[in-house]
Amino acid sequence: MFPYENSGLDSIERLKKIVKDQVGRNDPAHDFEHIMRVYNNSKKLARKEHANPRLVLAAALLHDIVSYPKSDPRSKNASVASSAKAAKILTRYRYTKNEIEIISDAILDHSFSRGKVPKTITGKILQDADRLDAIGSIGIARAFSVGGSEGRHFYNSKDPFCKNRKPDDTVWTLDHFYRKLLLLEKKMNTKSAKVEARRRMKIMKQFLDELKTEI
Repeated sequence: MFPYENSGLDSIERLKKIVKDQVGRNDPAHDFEHIMRVYNNSKKLARKEHANPRLVLAAALLHDIVSYPKSDPRSKNASVASSAKAAKILTRYRYTKNEIEIISDAILDHSFSRGKVPKTITGKILQDADRLDAIGSIGIARAFSVGGSEGRHFYNSKDPFCKNRKPDDTVWTLDHFYRKLLLLEKKMNTKSAKVEARRRMKIMKQFLDELKTEI
């Protein structure tokens, strides 16, 4: 059992209900199931990294409380909006000012587009847990789900694997692998996440190898 688990369980369960109600219209790659996968990843990492699960799990639940379509100009600032909204939500529960700051900072800095390395173990775990959900089998599914919702082509027929050009994932979904997804293994913060990322990256590379034989 985690330390603090019993004292924080009630507030975590209430946060789950709030989040589930508020993200019902999110796209399939950022819906409640995504949040729960990040939650479960965070729980495993918190145990292995000896972090406070009450803070880690709250951050995981609230990290996408504000979400915009990838083509929306506000998308790059979604973590800023989520951080602010999370802080307001957490004031209703038994979180101290310092704890709320740790959680909101973790949410603020978890985004890939911000290019930040979180300062706290809570932030490092949240970022790792979210990035793990972007790779492996589920990462492949999510990438093509977003591509479909944004009306992107699967790949550039002249150079599908970006050998002689800069990736443009606003047009071709496969380019997202080269612009972001294949870079994530080396950007993990914790030892536990690095191990899992290595396993998931093998799935990604196998998929690309198989795809090369089909197109």
